[in-house]
Amino acid sequence: MAITLLKLLESRSLGLKPHTDFSGVGHTPIEWAAVTELRDPSPFLTTGAIVLTTGLRQTTIANQEAFVRTVHAAGVLALGYGTGLSHRSVPAAVIREAAELGLPVFEVPYETPFMAITKLIADALNADHLQRLEQLLKGHQQLASTLLTGGLRAMLTDLSRMLGTAVALTQFAARIHGPELGEDKWHAVSIASGLRDKCTLYLAEPYGHDGLVDYAQGLIGLELANQARLRESRRLVAGQAFSDLLAGTLTGSEANARLQGIGIDPDQPHSVVLVAATGQEKALRTLPIPPQFEHAVSAIVEDRLALVVARNDGAGLADALDGYLQGAGIVARVGFGGGYTQPNGLRWSFFEAIEALRHGERINTPSKLSLTSLLLAARDVPLHALAQEALEPLQAFDRKHSAELLGTLRSYLELDGSVGAVAEALGLHRNTVRYRLQQISELSGYDPTTTADRVQLWLALTAMDLN
Repeated sequence: MAITLLKLLESRSLGLKPHTDFSGVGHTPIEWAAVTELRDPSPFLTTGAIVLTTGLRQTTIANQEAFVRTVHAAGVLALGYGTGLSHRSVPAAVIREAAELGLPVFEVPYETPFMAITKLIADALNADHLQRLEQLLKGHQQLASTLLTGGLRAMLTDLSRMLGTAVALTQFAARIHGPELGEDKWHAVSIASGLRDKCTLYLAEPYGHDGLVDYAQGLIGLELANQARLRESRRLVAGQAFSDLLAGTLTGSEANARLQGIGIDPDQPHSVVLVAATGQEKALRTLPIPPQFEHAVSAIVEDRLALVVARNDGAGLADALDGYLQGAGIVARVGFGGGYTQPNGLRWSFFEAIEALRHGERINTPSKLSLTSLLLAARDVPLHALAQEALEPLQAFDRKHSAELLGTLRSYLELDGSVGAVAEALGLHRNTVRYRLQQISELSGYDPTTTADRVQLWLALTAMDLN
């Protein structure tokens, strides 16, 4: 602790003698001592310091009073007047003016060099600085140890205790630790984690702004970056298991073992929630899950984020994820499937979630699975090749002749093969519609007026839309 005025005056070795009242600032630590013989030393003074002078240039009462007013205006704590050189005693004008202004004045006897005073103050400041460094180092060690043994939340709890104030942490606009921010005054500290996650550490004011916060800031950033890498690695491993399950290559006891290995009990009902973020797929690899759903098993499956939750919690998770993603600035669609047991049930929930995503809304509720959906989800069915083979000739003809064969085909299929309904919807003559259907048949090799070929063309259009 830096030495106070009262402690300085109590030092017997210095023999200092007070001449005015010290009660107002006696317990205030001295930040430094300035030795000066200038008439106006104000440019070189700072608040919290004491001024030491022999009054060499203070030869008149006016000079003495002006000097006292100058140092008082500079905000110094006290004035030390050396006697035995320029003055046998502290001038009465100095004591009188200082008393009126409330500036403490003490006498420094001839036998006491100013250097003895400045050394005592410097030693106290150095000891105080060393103590602060030791405390800071202990704080650093404590935070690092707690992070390694107890995790991020335990470290933040320790930080709150050390600072004596509330601490909160947000990431992707979600509060992951601490109290609600409310209307209290908080100091915000940005955390660099290597992600575009808007991570911020909040500290309730007032608190001591010291190096402990800077160190915690770095620790939090490193921990969040490590968590992101670990999260991505686990999701890729889980994603491979889910991909094998969807492809139908993972069955029986092997499927049970693989699912149990990533934290899923096949005997319990589970629901699948899928997140598709076009253009921001990489963000899904490391995206943290809202704290209330951290128990969900997550995976990356074909650039989508898949989350598996117990029972029928899919709707609740989908709704929470939607708000969370909006706050994080990620434009995405969320779809979910029903809750089923066993590997095949989980696979079915995946297909339902994929089908739900096709609705195109922010939150997509599952509907009854169709044969079309199952075919589109099957990797071993070459639907994309079918779409190219059947529809590329129509697209080429439309581009060359500014025709509308593809649009006519889509309307014909959506209107259940009614020529009259298509003609009315497109504003065409019925014969024009029939002529276009004939052209479609000739170019694609599939006759849209027959049931079998109509199914082929419907699958081709749907596959093209998905790709």
